[in-house]
Amino acid sequence: MAQQFFVVGGEYADTSFCEAVGGDEEWIGPFADYESAKKEWSRRAWLTVDECTTRFRIERVDKDAPPPCTD
Repeated sequence: MAQQFFVVGGEYADTSFCEAVGGDEEWIGPFADYESAKKEWSRRAWLTVDECTTRFRIERVDKDAPPPCTD
């Protein structure tokens, strides 16, 4: 199974973290393994530690899986 990891997030309209400022979240990557993604996540999290409306997370994407249904 070919997995990729992305660091996803950015600045949001408020602390519900539902609506990204500018409309789209930032996707950084892909990273070949979780540890590499975690390193980048940590770097970005510490750069924005004082910004209460900024958040980042790690997303795993399986390149061989079909895209999720959005219906």
